Amino acid sequence: MLCSKGEFLNTAAMSGHVPVLLNETLELISPKEGDTILDATFGGGGHSRALLKDTNNVTVVALDRDPEASIRAESMYGQYGKCFRFYCANFGNLLDLGESEFNAVLFDFGLSSFQLDTAERGFSFRMDAPADMRMNPQSGMSAAEFLETSDEEALIRAVRNYGEEKRWRKVVAAILQARGTGTLQRTSSLANLIAKAVGANRSGRSFVHPATRSFQGIRIEVNNELSAIERGLPAAFDRLLPGGVLVAISFHSLEDRIVKRFCRRMAGRPEHSGDMSVQEERHEQAKMVSTRPILPSEEEINQNPRSRSARLRAIKRL
Repeated sequence: MLCSKGEFLNTAAMSGHVPVLLNETLELISPKEGDTILDATFGGGGHSRALLKDTNNVTVVALDRDPEASIRAESMYGQYGKCFRFYCANFGNLLDLGESEFNAVLFDFGLSSFQLDTAERGFSFRMDAPADMRMNPQSGMSAAEFLETSDEEALIRAVRNYGEEKRWRKVVAAILQARGTGTLQRTSSLANLIAKAVGANRSGRSFVHPATRSFQGIRIEVNNELSAIERGLPAAFDRLLPGGVLVAISFHSLEDRIVKRFCRRMAGRPEHSGDMSVQEERHEQAKMVSTRPILPSEEEINQNPRSRSARLRAIKRL
């Protein structure tokens, strides 16, 4: 029997992390005794706990590239023992994982609430901090290093392609001009620089900070997020048992586009309107659970506004 949504969300809210589309995820995965489930994006552990909570003898294998997630995972060992295993690893490197034969796989892309709300991680312009933005602070270059040293082509890719910022030319020009001044080193000064470059940005009736899109694009570039998704989805599917379900939750159009095309490809369907491959060239390996993404309810959005942009897609392996 699944846990009460209200009960679990209240507990999760107290921990600072509310798992998105929880009931929908549990219904799709439907954990059964003896199942082994891969949570490829552990984050705050909300989905993992829910999967383990009400079914005996279910094993969850969890991954997260953020070393701080391993600290949160430690509490799971005492509660669930051998039914829980955690690896500090990037889901994009699933080929290196010595685990396979999963009954279900879950991806919940993007940032966790812990990362977004911890000022020193540098993901948010709401709090002044070093402009870091790395999901693993021990690996790769920080956002500040990227902005100070990368060529113009990389900056354009981050701001225009990944941030989908219409005024990308002004943002890139401002970044190049600000190099060496210290402005690119902290989130507040970087956000102010971008805001000055692009001007006010209003979406409907609500104000959207002018730096929102650029911060997203820089973060995606620094963490190589889209490439990780493109590698992780097929690697996870290959480790899925027949009848197993792959669930992926996205938070912006770039992620969702990759997931949508992957699901359609596995289902033997055209990946997009311009896909000219003939039916004989396609191979049906899965069934699509829904042709349209599953969205959060109004109730969930009211309880957790960060769920508003979530999109869930799922396929079942044949």
